[in-house]
Amino acid sequence: MRKAKRVVKRPKLIVAASEASADMLYATRFRAPDPFVYLETRGRSAILLSDLEVDRGRREAMVDEVVSYSSLEKEIQGRKKRKPSYPKVLAGFLRDRQVQSVLTPADFPFALARSLEKEGVRVKALEGPIWPRRQIKTGEEIASLQAALRIAEAGMARAHEVLKASISRKDKTLSWGRKILTAELLRTEMEIAVVRAGGESRGDTIVACGELACDPHERGKGPLLADQLIVLDIFPRDARSGYFGDLTRTVVRGAANDAQRKLWKTCLEGQKRALRALKPGAVGREIHEEVKAFFAGNGYPTEIRDGRWHGFFHGTGHGLGLEIHEKPRFSEATFRPGEVFTVEPGIYWPGIGGVRHEDVVAITAKGYRQISNFRKQLEI
Repeated sequence: MRKAKRVVKRPKLIVAASEASADMLYATRFRAPDPFVYLETRGRSAILLSDLEVDRGRREAMVDEVVSYSSLEKEIQGRKKRKPSYPKVLAGFLRDRQVQSVLTPADFPFALARSLEKEGVRVKALEGPIWPRRQIKTGEEIASLQAALRIAEAGMARAHEVLKASISRKDKTLSWGRKILTAELLRTEMEIAVVRAGGESRGDTIVACGELACDPHERGKGPLLADQLIVLDIFPRDARSGYFGDLTRTVVRGAANDAQRKLWKTCLEGQKRALRALKPGAVGREIHEEVKAFFAGNGYPTEIRDGRWHGFFHGTGHGLGLEIHEKPRFSEATFRPGEVFTVEPGIYWPGIGGVRHEDVVAITAKGYRQISNFRKQLEI
């Protein structure tokens, strides 16, 4: 009988700051602002930390071994006067674990890879994700995402609260607390609420009013106006877990006109159609095209007019997790249970404004479960 070929997993190496690298944070659950070393080999994990972080790493990092960089450096230096270079210490760290070749993420530092090659370590960068399992969220991860969404909802609730308390002036600008209510001021109020709820302020919350809302990633600036569509998009990171929430609502402070109301309702129906189609095996690209066709059939085709995009010209959603835009992209996905996505179709129509509705869902065995729950209302 022929024996099955044994598959040997090549060691995986990451050198990055976990505050910036979702791959490193996923592997270690240890948050640090400076780069450090992670190695996974033969089913065991180890990290190499500076004296600044080593004690905290031993308490907090979810790895099998924590090694002191300075101790290893002294061991490699021996009686030599000159301290060994960082690549030599790292190569020594690998040799101690009988590692001669490693797989790395695609964004591994190029200069460091070349230096390791000179030290006799073969380095191969992966074209795909180093942790494919990140795409399928565990129950614990979904709970972390729910907690991050509660933080996002706290920021959104503050925006509604401030807008409701604002007053329309004769020139249609809004005032609040004897000040002109600007996009910058409302953004600050939303982000203060995020910090109070346990999130991290990123400074890039979207508060885009009127014509500015016709550009999906316009942060917004200047006075907010009554009777105009305002896109509010908030995507904070939970300071405890590192997971992101993401939520968008579109409102009018005052009275919406017929054109604004139609745009808002059509976009909402497009989101509902996308949600109804979600289930394992469904194809994201097909859902995206169906939503786009629905918008076109209701008078909002996606096209360039007078040099500006009109209609629905971004993706229907994206993966969400330790990155705000996490793989897989909605339009690239054939959905699987455990994947988490935003569902956020938008319609942008110069002369009327922009509308986007965004919620977060987890794909289940039979369909989906929505894990954001903030209300949708057009008029405040």
